Amino acid sequence: MPKATESLRDPVQTVRKTLLALGAKDTVRIFEEKVPTAAAAASVLGCEVAAITNSLVFEVDGTPLLILASGAAKVDTALVARQLGTGKIRRAKPDFVLEHTGQEVGGVAPVGHPQPIRTILDASLKGHGVLWAGAGDHNSMFSITYEDLLRITGAAELPVR
Repeated sequence: MPKATESLRDPVQTVRKTLLALGAKDTVRIFEEKVPTAAAAASVLGCEVAAITNSLVFEVDGTPLLILASGAAKVDTALVARQLGTGKIRRAKPDFVLEHTGQEVGGVAPVGHPQPIRTILDASLKGHGVLWAGAGDHNSMFSITYEDLLRITGAAELPVR
């Protein structure tokens, strides 16, 4: 049986493999301290909170919706629902997030999920040369450009606030 730390790293390895398979670089960094929030990640990385890409999972009529939002943004779910023409968008419960991403809340990556998830990319992130996103667990992040993040996720660009 794998050690607990080994099983926690499985999502990170999946993210690494997915990045490479999609033609992106493996820029995953693993930290000793946890970085489960945009503020914590920005502090460790020495960057603006706005350059942190939060991978937020929502539920729309029983299906997941992944919104990649700036760490400085509060997602306006009513605005997003109007733009998408969907029903009400609700923040997903932790077990729903784990089921659909294979990753725990606070460590969800934009990629590396068991099945593709409809994804929205916060257009305000375009203003940053380098973005940082969760890499599958609470101790890991990866860097990427906006253009590469858009390409590898197949996301729709939308204002989310």
